[in-house]
Amino acid sequence: MSGRARHAWWIALALLAATPASGAEPAAVLRNADGFRLAVPPYAYRFPADHASHPQYQIEWWYYTGHLAAGARRFGFEMTFFRVGLPATLERRSAWASRDLVFLHLALTDERGRRFLTHDASHRAALGIAGADSTRYRVWLDGSEAWLEPDGRTQRLVGRAPEFGLDLTLVPAKPPVIHGHGGVSQKTPGEGNASHYYSLTRLDVTGTLALGGDSLAVLGQAWMDHEFASNRLSATHRGWDWFSVQLDDGRELMLYQLRRAHGSVEPLSHGTWVERDGSTRPLASEAFRVIPTGSWTSPRTKARYPMGWRLEVPGEALALTLTPTLPDQELVANTMGGIVYWEGSVRVHGTLRGAPVAGVGYTELTGYTGRAPY
Repeated sequence: MSGRARHAWWIALALLAATPASGAEPAAVLRNADGFRLAVPPYAYRFPADHASHPQYQIEWWYYTGHLAAGARRFGFEMTFFRVGLPATLERRSAWASRDLVFLHLALTDERGRRFLTHDASHRAALGIAGADSTRYRVWLDGSEAWLEPDGRTQRLVGRAPEFGLDLTLVPAKPPVIHGHGGVSQKTPGEGNASHYYSLTRLDVTGTLALGGDSLAVLGQAWMDHEFASNRLSATHRGWDWFSVQLDDGRELMLYQLRRAHGSVEPLSHGTWVERDGSTRPLASEAFRVIPTGSWTSPRTKARYPMGWRLEVPGEALALTLTPTLPDQELVANTMGGIVYWEGSVRVHGTLRGAPVAGVGYTELTGYTGRAPY
């Protein structure tokens, strides 16, 4: 959940509306004023087709976070592509003409080095420099790329930043997890105020990390979110807190809470509990609690973030403590006009049904300064 190129990004956001794709057509196709399709039920996913781009929708992202090990060294990484559709009225008849903007965010958390490295870029989807293929899964920008291999399962990530590089192969250990109901993750009240949202909650990772002149062989695990929609948060909502957890016992948890401007939590906030066999249980907002255990103030932006959390899911007898591997994992997306968010790796420990559990995760915090990315 993040973005790029603020001058173009704010144009796109000001015009933001709707679009679906490869899955079954909704009973009634609803569109926004710019002709993009709204996310409404029912939506039947088809894989691997739905990994590809959905240009009928106005905003889309492919979001990877994960944990890598090179011997005793530990790293967290984020690699995200965003596609934002522009209304036809902004099209130009030239080689640069495109209805899409593509944005890239890359981040690396070096635990031993106690540093957080970031890179962001943006470009129109034109001249082969950037793009998102709607016929197969491939999205690219600025020398970075994500794609699906011909086997329909294996994914590849190549990320290039001035201070580091990633070349990773990811193989899903579980089938995709669909969030929400009827193929739709409802964010706020109102038809179309929703997204189509699924995750690959456990991807086995092998590859290399280029850092400081070294090429490190790495192993690890990752999480992929893919979301496409045409809505945006209203002025009554400030941002969100999002959590992904991968427990060592093979279970996963996703939770997010949308924060309202006056301080309360949106009742449509949602979560999903994933069992070892890939079966899932949706979690309504009243089924979980997010309790901050501390705070941290950014020396750059002066934003004050919650820092450390206790997650409770009483129905699963689950209580987890999330501890950031570094407090400073704040990303300032200059090519998005300076949109700011905190996206960081966390360590997890707690209890599940009376037994101790541990694992890793990622947390995203938006809207603590400026405005949320969408």
